Amino acid sequence: IKGRQTRPRSSMRGEEEREAFLMGMFNIAMGQAPVAVKEIDLSGRKHLLDLGGGPGTWAIHFCLENPGLRAAVFDLSSTRPFAEKTIAEFGLTDRIEFKEGDYLKDEIKGRYDVAWLSQILHGEGPESCRSMIRKAVSVLEPGGLIFVHEFILNNDMAGPLHSALFSLNMLTGTRSGRSYSEEQIMDMLRDAGATNLRRLPFLSPNDSGIVAGTMP
Repeated sequence: IKGRQTRPRSSMRGEEEREAFLMGMFNIAMGQAPVAVKEIDLSGRKHLLDLGGGPGTWAIHFCLENPGLRAAVFDLSSTRPFAEKTIAEFGLTDRIEFKEGDYLKDEIKGRYDVAWLSQILHGEGPESCRSMIRKAVSVLEPGGLIFVHEFILNNDMAGPLHSALFSLNMLTGTRSGRSYSEEQIMDMLRDAGATNLRRLPFLSPNDSGIVAGTMP
């Protein structure tokens, strides 16, 4: 039986809980981003959208790795103070901006040549995920790249263990969240118009992986 809680997003929490949640996001990403960004070629790319980027950890490390890159973190207004403080601590205020919005309800403004969606699909059901991906690709330039970083299930949906247990946790603790398989994520990207779909070799200790696509 699915749980009845709302989606576990930072706007649903008190100030102390919200900051603890964002700090948890920051710490987890800090253990992955410095390694992952070195395996993702963004040569020549100029503007990255970090959709639902929370504290901005991934945007920060993409910009540190790619000196010519600017980024926008798109997330709820309640996330702004923590994100801007974190971005400032890395000396990137002039290259990373925060844009307020709800990726389930609001349109995304601007044009980008990279879209990064990290650990946001698992909080939603399939149709909401498709909507988020469509919104992301709608602001990508031709030839733009889209990356989905998630706890990815095998196509038989039986493992790996961490992704399967995480999916069970989301199914019981949220209205419609779950983990998705590589095939399911690729289908979502394909339906949004992405081509050259591929799984990157990156694999974290907690079984998260990255699926990439390119806009024609």
